[in-house]
Formats: sequence, structure tokens, C-alpha cells
Amino acid sequence: MKEKIKGIKGIWMKISTLIIMVCVLMPQTVLAAGEKAAMIVIVADTRGLTGVLHAWGTLYNESHIYFSLLTIVLIPVIGLIFGTVADIVMKGIGIDLEHRELAEH
Repeated sequence: MKEKIKGIKGIWMKISTLIIMVCVLMPQTVLAAGEKAAMIVIVADTRGLTGVLHAWGTLYNESHIYFSLLTIVLIPVIGLIFGTVADIVMKGIGIDLEHRELAEH
């Protein structure tokens, strides 16, 4: 049994070493193209967008950091709003999750 666990640990060690090597050596591969290589620019196409979608795309194009921070803040807030609305709807149709009997003891 110990030999099997040791073999599994060895496999995970090899996989994690490979992943770390790829992460460390990948920038060197990109730099190997030299100065003539063009920088990759990632932008959102906002030509056909209006309203909130246009503002969101523009924020992404202008600052990836602000876009990331706003996304990190908005995802839990939206989840909280959706969860609250779901609780209200379930209480409205007769499902009360606060006063339920737990069956798994």
C-alpha cells in the first residue's frame, strides 16, 4: 500500500514540476522572437455595443486592472442579489428552507 502511495506522489511531483517548468520557460519562448515581434494587444470590440455593454467593453480596453477589480467586486454582489431574490420567490411559492427538518443525521 505504501508503495502505491509513493508511486502516486511521484506522479504528482512529475506533473507539478512540468507545470512549473512550462510557466517559467514560456516567457523565454516568447522573447526568442526578438525585437521584431509585435506585442499582442487584447481588446474588446465595442463598435456595435451600447449602454452598459459599451461601458464594460471600454473599461476592459482602458484598464485591465480596473476591469478585474470591478469584476471581483460585482460577482459576489450579484450572487447575493440573485440568492436573496431566489429566497423571496421560494417563500412566495411555499418553500421555506429556514425551518426544514434535516434528514441526514
